[in-house]
Amino acid sequence: MSDVLLIERLESRVALLTINRPEVLNALNGEVRCALVGALDALRSDDDVRAIVLTGAGEKAFIAGADIGEFKGMTAVMQYRKMQASNIYSEMERMPKPIIAMINGFCLGGGCELAMACDIRVASDRARLGQPEINLGIIPGGGGTQRLPRLVGEGRAMKLIYTGEMISAEEAERIGLVDQVVPADELTERTLELARAIASKSPIALQAAKESILAARRMPMDEGLKFERAWFGLLFSTRDMDEGVSAFLEKRKAEFTGE
Repeated sequence: MSDVLLIERLESRVALLTINRPEVLNALNGEVRCALVGALDALRSDDDVRAIVLTGAGEKAFIAGADIGEFKGMTAVMQYRKMQASNIYSEMERMPKPIIAMINGFCLGGGCELAMACDIRVASDRARLGQPEINLGIIPGGGGTQRLPRLVGEGRAMKLIYTGEMISAEEAERIGLVDQVVPADELTERTLELARAIASKSPIALQAAKESILAARRMPMDEGLKFERAWFGLLFSTRDMDEGVSAFLEKRKAEFTGE
């Protein structure tokens, strides 16, 4: 689809997306964003893919932030129009299939925001994370002021955004910014192992779980519980539910088809 984004369809129904700009620490630019949107569109309807892993090329960076060169000469109106176009961060959340961020180095600014838009974050013990936009006289613009407080709490989010400091992977795990930290030389193996485990589940149940969890962000408890119950009841009409129950009772592994 694009030289800046590599797409690999692996065994066990997992797709690996690699942002391929290691010479600039995989900085996000317009081309990368467009390529990611296109890849998600293609994978959304690909029944052979049930889980997605996102990472950056090389060992130095997941994504070190936005391509600052694109900021030069950008007027407020130009930036406003640009941000009304397809929003990759929202597209990640709307993707019905689970997405895992495999964080292999610097994960800063827009890169940190992209990781937060993923469902699960697995980081190398060498990773460094942060929102350094304040050092440029701006604020996070890809959802950092909204998703970060939901993950780590308002006070910790304010500290990270106000100071622009980078934190270690271990600190990020402690405060809830990442979900798992593994040795750098085990990052790929451990992340793909997780992705394969998720991909073995029912695709329709995974979609229901993702949509229900995300609904908790925007709905009061009563409405969220109704949303969950609706999905729960709907799943009783699927072949996957029949297969899961039968496999449990017959003490065998379920073979889900997404139907």
